[in-house]
Amino acid sequence: MLKQALSLTITGLAFIFAPLAQAANFNYNYLEVRVGGGPESVGSELSMNVTDNFHVLGHIDTQMEDDWDIAGGIGFNGPLTQFADAFGAILLHQIKRTDDQGGDSDTLVELNIGGRLWIGEQLEVYGKLGKLDDHSVIGFGARFHSSDQLSLNMGFENNGIWGPRTILGVRYEY
Repeated sequence: MLKQALSLTITGLAFIFAPLAQAANFNYNYLEVRVGGGPESVGSELSMNVTDNFHVLGHIDTQMEDDWDIAGGIGFNGPLTQFADAFGAILLHQIKRTDDQGGDSDTLVELNIGGRLWIGEQLEVYGKLGKLDDHSVIGFGARFHSSDQLSLNMGFENNGIWGPRTILGVRYEY
C-alpha cells in the first residue's frame, strides 16, 4: 500500500511540475566519477539531455567484490525558481550482490524525486528521495563548481542496497 502511495505521489508531482517546465538552472549533461566510504564503493554516472526538461541517465557502482549495481532510465528536470530545480527519474536496476550476501541477482525499479539549489555563485546543494523496491533511496550533499565544466561534490547516500555511505565525486559537465 505504501509502495503504491509513493509511486502515485511521485507521478502526481511530475504532472504538477510539468506545466512549469522551462529551461533548467543546472546542466544535466555530465559524466561523474565517485568513490564511497562505509561501505567502500566506486562508480560512475552519465546523464544526457534529450530536450530542455528531459534526460536519460545511467550509472554503475560496485564494492569491487564481484558485485554491481547497474541502472539506466529516464528523468525530468525543470526550474522551480531562478535558483532552484526539481528533478526526478525512473531507473531500471540490475543488481548482483556479493557472495557474502548470497550472490543473488535482482532486477528492480527505482522512482525518485529531488531538488538542486544554488546557495552561492559556485556552490549548490542537492537532495533526493525515492524508493527502490521496498527500500528507501535518500541522498543529499553539496557540489562546488570550480569552473563551468568541473565540479567536486561531497554527499551522503543510501542507495537502497548497501546502506548509508559518504560519497566523494568529480563531475565533468559537457
